[in-house]
Amino acid sequence: MAIKYEKLVPRFLGYVKENTRSDENSNTIPSTERQTVFLNKLADELKEIGMSDVKINPVNSYLTAELPSNLDHDVPVLGLISHVDTADFNSENIKPKIVENYDGKSVIKLDDDGKYTLDPAVFSSLKNYAGQTLITTSGDTLLGSDDKSGVTEIITAMEYLINHPEVKYGKVKIGLGPDEEIGTGSLKFDVDDFGADFAYTVDGGPVGQLEYETFSAASLKVYITGKDVHPGSAKDIMINAVNIATEFQTALPDDEVPEKTDGRQGFFHLLELKGTVDNAYMDYIIRDFDRDGLEARKNKATEIAKALNDKYGEGTVRLDMHDEYYNMIDVIKDHMDVVKIAEEALKNLGITPDEEPVRGGTDGSTISFMGLPTPNLFAGGENMHGRYEYVAEESMEKAVDVILEIIKLNNDSKNN
Repeated sequence: MAIKYEKLVPRFLGYVKENTRSDENSNTIPSTERQTVFLNKLADELKEIGMSDVKINPVNSYLTAELPSNLDHDVPVLGLISHVDTADFNSENIKPKIVENYDGKSVIKLDDDGKYTLDPAVFSSLKNYAGQTLITTSGDTLLGSDDKSGVTEIITAMEYLINHPEVKYGKVKIGLGPDEEIGTGSLKFDVDDFGADFAYTVDGGPVGQLEYETFSAASLKVYITGKDVHPGSAKDIMINAVNIATEFQTALPDDEVPEKTDGRQGFFHLLELKGTVDNAYMDYIIRDFDRDGLEARKNKATEIAKALNDKYGEGTVRLDMHDEYYNMIDVIKDHMDVVKIAEEALKNLGITPDEEPVRGGTDGSTISFMGLPTPNLFAGGENMHGRYEYVAEESMEKAVDVILEIIKLNNDSKNN
């Protein structure tokens, strides 16, 4: 298409400067008030650019809006979804930096002192961006490309269509939601209220990603109760909760951790360990592409806890374990037409589809199991969730192009 979207970068820069970090320890929806503030600002913007039926759902806090069809025939209603929250990393006072015409080989200093750098020798993906404009962090925060790139791209695509009525399009629904990063945002998504026949999350990584197979996921929290007595008279009495925590960890398979797995291999990932002799706490995520594999991993954790309770006394180890989402392929396999549209859109734009299973999850995983098939499209970002995050302007432009091409291809669909 080679369309230049003049508001794309300014819009993105404005969005990322808004702190919208979510909080897994909160019980509210959204988990942080700052997300509500940002969603209200986006609602005002959507009204200003001409979107219809702009509203924030009082139950799930999703901001939804509609682009009415300008066709003379019915086609399936397309949904586009992204999230406004950012991950568990410093999100205060984000100062994005722009590197124009990057040469693909130079080391980029993020902070003034050069303590943090983007080095192609470490981050080989940088070599793919020669001649492009990069947007990076300043080294002390994340960027927020996940998923403010997706938010930017969806709204930019909607604005383009509104400003170009000569382009024909069917009805489009957009949904911008909270708390994806803590896994709760989509749990109350209202498929009926959204009103789409199929959808895409715009929440992936580099250009070309088209994801319709994800991990199945579970959360595991381990609570250990010890017995703290004076160490001088502790023999046969003391139960050291920290030591039991290390026993739990070492009983798990050594090689089934993120840093030693790839492809379709699952893992146990210890996120946090803290404790004293009296009490210890461990926070894990469990991942596997196969549902039976996920169940086997959960059973492994249960068996370890039972063995430790048999050794130290019932109630010493307590597990809080629950499923978070499942591999969306279980649903998408019956709706591969949705994937085919995206594949065709990418190919029409000269982009090779990258359909590797995503070693993670998206809101589309949960939403697909609610009855709305929702694969994931690229949004452009690299090195998500930390100070080394960056995105290329050209990647975001291509994401907008793909959205518009999908809408164009949907014009020829028959309503189901």
